[in-house]
Amino acid sequence: MAEFKSGFVTLIGRTNVGKSTLINLLVGEKVAAIANKVQTTRTAIKGIVNRENCQIIFTDTPGIHKPKTKLNQTMIETSFSSIADTDIVLFLIEATSKDIGKGDRIILEKLKENRKKVILIINKIDLVKRESLLNLIQIYSSEYDFEAVIPISAINEKYKNIILDEIEKNLKPGPAYYDIEEYTDQTLRQLAEETIREKALKLLQDEVPHGIYIEVEKMTQRKNKKGEDIYDVEATIYCLKNSHKGIIIGKNGEMLKKIGRLARIDMEENFGIKINLKTWVKVKEDWQEMDNVVNKFKLK
Repeated sequence: MAEFKSGFVTLIGRTNVGKSTLINLLVGEKVAAIANKVQTTRTAIKGIVNRENCQIIFTDTPGIHKPKTKLNQTMIETSFSSIADTDIVLFLIEATSKDIGKGDRIILEKLKENRKKVILIINKIDLVKRESLLNLIQIYSSEYDFEAVIPISAINEKYKNIILDEIEKNLKPGPAYYDIEEYTDQTLRQLAEETIREKALKLLQDEVPHGIYIEVEKMTQRKNKKGEDIYDVEATIYCLKNSHKGIIIGKNGEMLKKIGRLARIDMEENFGIKINLKTWVKVKEDWQEMDNVVNKFKLK
């Protein structure tokens, strides 16, 4: 029988390259919030893949971007510090790049410093012609000795096993760090916060950018009148301005109801239990500079 392998794999890349979409594809569950926005992922989220002779623990990190606040700086530090403790790095770039941009150059230099095994994943190949893809592969391969270069579309299921096989090939023998039934080390509370934030980001478009964070104040389990298990979840959406609060609540509370409804449906699907979700909106003007809030997003 083949020897059991295990290890830690970090996804790194600029904002919006598709890291969260990819980790959800690889894990097969909704672990990371997906929204086509800068800074969707604020913390290092772990997802676990159990295969026949292998356990892979993925960390999806915040996208690399130019920091403007204490929160932004913390997010970038989280991304880079996670490289040091990983076995393999999945470096995700966009196929539409013509050259190595500033953000990708910073990541490359960090990878060179850490000398880790790196698999280059080129996402969104459906958007480019073969010639420009081959040219991009050549540019990156001249910069770093990658274990493999895998061109993909992160929304296509067929690339899942190609990537997982390559990762397994590069892992060393080791134990299963988590129970094989688990797919994330996040608490249900964290997953609930992520789910609500994802729905808010998707529905609010660019009107209320990333000046929101979610805090689940209460999460208790009980039985309803039919004897079914149900979670009572109470969450507050914090925003930076009064004008943002009005947008989040919407006319006659419609926007907040919509955010809550979509988040509840997702949570029920992911947690396998009925959810009674109540949400509030509060203004906290300078939360992005507050240590007690920003520290929540540091790598634990």
